[in-house]
Amino acid sequence: MPTPWMPSAMRIAPQLNPIPISARVQRRYALLINPFYPKDPHASFGKHVLTPTLALTSIAASTPAEWEIAYWDENLLQGPPPIAPFPEVVGISVHLTFANRAYELARWYRERGAKVVLGGLHVLSCPDEAAPHADALAIGDGVVLWERILRDIDAGKLQHVYRTDFRRPYRDDPPPRRDLLARRGYLTTTSLIATRGCHNRCGFCYLSTDGLHMPYLTRDVEQIAEEFVRDGQPYAVFVDNNLGSKPDYLRKLCHRLRPLEKIWSAAVSIDVTDDPSLVREMALAGCTGVFVGFESLQNDNIVDAHKKSPRTDDYARRVEIFHRNGIQVNGSFVLGFDHDRENVFETTVQWIEANRLACATFHILTPYPSTPLFAQMQSENRLLHTDWSKFDTAHVVYQPKHLTPEQLAEGYAWCYRRLFSNRSIWRRRPRDWRAVPAYLAMSYLYKRSNFLWHLLIKHQLTSRMWRPLVELTRQRHLRFRRRLEREDGIQPGHAGTVVSPGV
Repeated sequence: MPTPWMPSAMRIAPQLNPIPISARVQRRYALLINPFYPKDPHASFGKHVLTPTLALTSIAASTPAEWEIAYWDENLLQGPPPIAPFPEVVGISVHLTFANRAYELARWYRERGAKVVLGGLHVLSCPDEAAPHADALAIGDGVVLWERILRDIDAGKLQHVYRTDFRRPYRDDPPPRRDLLARRGYLTTTSLIATRGCHNRCGFCYLSTDGLHMPYLTRDVEQIAEEFVRDGQPYAVFVDNNLGSKPDYLRKLCHRLRPLEKIWSAAVSIDVTDDPSLVREMALAGCTGVFVGFESLQNDNIVDAHKKSPRTDDYARRVEIFHRNGIQVNGSFVLGFDHDRENVFETTVQWIEANRLACATFHILTPYPSTPLFAQMQSENRLLHTDWSKFDTAHVVYQPKHLTPEQLAEGYAWCYRRLFSNRSIWRRRPRDWRAVPAYLAMSYLYKRSNFLWHLLIKHQLTSRMWRPLVELTRQRHLRFRRRLEREDGIQPGHAGTVVSPGV
């Protein structure tokens, strides 16, 4: 199996200075860090700088006015976090795949006098593991907890564990602090979230983590539109788990976004196509692409995962509903379910090509800790190890039922090689010739240019290169929308976009 090209900066975290420093701690100065994680060489590097995570910028928004706050994303390849001024408090988001890097950062800052607060999903699922690495753990909604933690530090009353739930009305959250972001480093800084939670509770999904109770909540559509306008970007990415869980809310949101004449993409479940008129409203509001978790083309796998979904033999018809409204589809597929056999790889890719998906994302089934899938694998003695750094959906960490670990790993790599091949790109081109040039530009710039992405990220050129292409896409889509309005109920063809529908 050929090894994909992978520069060291995309797989090795920046080195922390091992020399002790006598840092003067700056009072009431906090630094939030998104730790480095190794990138999958089979996938596009571009997806890592599509848009920033909202977790830490949302937490930053609840910082008390008397505190100064800064944000550092190690994945922008600008080196380790800055040390001048040296923070009194460091907040670190912890995901299981980069837990070791988070703990390394925590140790480095604590040794030099900073207080470290750890939060995030891995802290919720494995608090006993995280506890020795932190002065305080934030378990639950960090936006609610952050202000209380900083005020306790001011008062000299810092507790070791802070807990809350996710039940506060979502509209009460302040808008994220996008002013803290390195705007040049992302394709767009307008990552939006209108809803929280999902109407599904798939056994393999992190939302099914034991102890995580996240009711489906929505923000006011006026809040979303105001954030979109204020950030001044032509393109936004909704990072909601499932923007379509409440169709009536999505329709209301589309009506509010339509006058903005901007473009956006989002993750939705395939059942949003139950009402084709809603898909049309999405297109008229500026939706150019959707990320859809098909998960599997085998009905038995969907049932075992406890996912509420239409039958898989109806997927193709539903994809065509998106296409008729000019919306590209990025399909997400999980490989290695218990009903998967050796033919799953070829069958999946052939279906993707036959239905002309603009893009697809593949994941090796991964049992996240404290999920029903993890409990099942543990009880069946099928876990190969618990090296969390490999629990990234790109490595096999369990014993598949009808495949060897080697077959699953090679099949996963083959799917990406096939999908990114010239032949597959051409097979999946839009039927409307007007959309083909933009589609080819997206395919080659996004999927086959990792050498370019590495340079763009390293030299902070992502926004500068992509902004003109995004604006071109927006102008094309406005013309498409006018055609869609005129030809009510008639297929107007694809809009054409150089922006990947990945979320």
